[in-house]
Amino acid sequence: MLDFPRWKIWAVSLLLILGIAFAIPSFFPESQVAKAPGFVPSARINLGLDLAGGSQLLLEAQTGDIARQRVDAMDEIIRREMRTANIDIGEVSTAGGQLSFMVRNPTQVDAAVERVRAQTQPAGLSGQRDWNVNVLDTSRIVVQPTPEGIGRAFDNAMTTAREVVYNRVDPDGTREVNVVRQGRNRILVEVPGIEDPEALKALLGRTARLEFSLVDSTVTPEQLAAGRAGVGSRVLPTAEGSRIAVQRRAMITGDQIAEARQDFNQNGEPAVTVQFDGAGARRFARVTQQNVNRPFAIILDNVVISAPNINEPILGGSAQISGSFTVQTANDLAVQLRSGRLPVELRVVEERTVGPTLGRDSIRRGIIAGVIGTGLILVFMFITYGRFGLYANTALVLNVILILGVMAFMGSSLTLPGIAGFVLTVGAAVDANVIINERIREELRRGRRPLQALEFGYKEAQTAIFDANITNVIAGALLWYFGTGPVKGFAIVMLIGIVTSVFTAVTFTRMLVSLWLRRGRPQELRI
Repeated sequence: MLDFPRWKIWAVSLLLILGIAFAIPSFFPESQVAKAPGFVPSARINLGLDLAGGSQLLLEAQTGDIARQRVDAMDEIIRREMRTANIDIGEVSTAGGQLSFMVRNPTQVDAAVERVRAQTQPAGLSGQRDWNVNVLDTSRIVVQPTPEGIGRAFDNAMTTAREVVYNRVDPDGTREVNVVRQGRNRILVEVPGIEDPEALKALLGRTARLEFSLVDSTVTPEQLAAGRAGVGSRVLPTAEGSRIAVQRRAMITGDQIAEARQDFNQNGEPAVTVQFDGAGARRFARVTQQNVNRPFAIILDNVVISAPNINEPILGGSAQISGSFTVQTANDLAVQLRSGRLPVELRVVEERTVGPTLGRDSIRRGIIAGVIGTGLILVFMFITYGRFGLYANTALVLNVILILGVMAFMGSSLTLPGIAGFVLTVGAAVDANVIINERIREELRRGRRPLQALEFGYKEAQTAIFDANITNVIAGALLWYFGTGPVKGFAIVMLIGIVTSVFTAVTFTRMLVSLWLRRGRPQELRI
């Protein structure tokens, strides 16, 4: 149990050195850290909104988008179903927020109605469905959204919008942002460390609806100038300020993107490379095979950012988006595409910048309380356990440094709840050393020799320490999974602290005791 091979000593020492190296930059100003050599770790702990200030935005969803999107989606479904069933229909009209179309063969009306009704879903407990399907004038079918269906779609869209906003602001899940719904159609966003709301608004303001559509070359310049296009097409602005006509039906959409990253095009200019999922790659390959030598448009939020020509089939399942990008704007777009498009447009109705004044006072008071509390613990442990108290104190100090190092490495933010989790894990680390030392005392009172007492003391104490910390890990994991904002921050610090406290209290102190036994070979043990 106390046998500590040389490789394990080196492994423990290396972990401690790395932890200290990553923790050191957080104790110095950012300007000094920037001057350090490139091989020195530069990651620092971010302070949360309550400690360092930051930006707060209140976003409001535009409800009209949901109805339009549902009508467009149903338009596509109706065309597909009628095509599959070989039912001949006229052009589908979307006027007035509803869909209507003529079935040319009267004997196919019932079959068409059944096909459309099969695509509707129950909405609510009343048995009402999300679409009403009616027949007018014996051959015209009208499909109208119900209030229950729109309400359910809006709730689903708001849930998705909250997740997308969170993923855009905190793609790595380490900044401890707070993104919560307020009321029916609002989302509150709190981001620490960003005192310029404009940067946050630029990141969240784009819907990031990406589409690839074929260009409609039959539209004349006069029609483009008037903003008119034929049936099945639409006129959109370009990034340069001109206009272009594209087919309404997208050949592929951003929903089929598996990966997006900032890249550079063949001219060395910043660009975004997107990789489609399996279904998207197959569809993109099929459409490009069928439309060689035709231009297609890359559309972002109803603006054509480029319209390259299909010179040959694109079979690799990827595409590159070029435009007037900088590295930062290309990276922002990649983040937005990875996190998904917003199902509704979000407008900023309120913005605030939270200053760090309160945070400075909290940090000062927290440091004072931490220094006093830690100092008293160190004195108590040394007086009570002597040499083993000194080992415990060393482990306690290293535990604090390791927590800071791991948080800096992960890019985590420290908030007031995080400080509470920090203090809790420090107390848990002391508890572990107390359990070990008291177990050794018990074995000595039973008459065991020093080596046996240490061996059995560590062995028996480990069971109790691991059992207690496993329950804490389960609680912390649940808080992290279900919590948001401050609750998640508390859980992250607590989980990190549990791992480092067990490592320092059990493994590190056991290494110190093993080295002492090798050198001193004591015949008597006082603890």
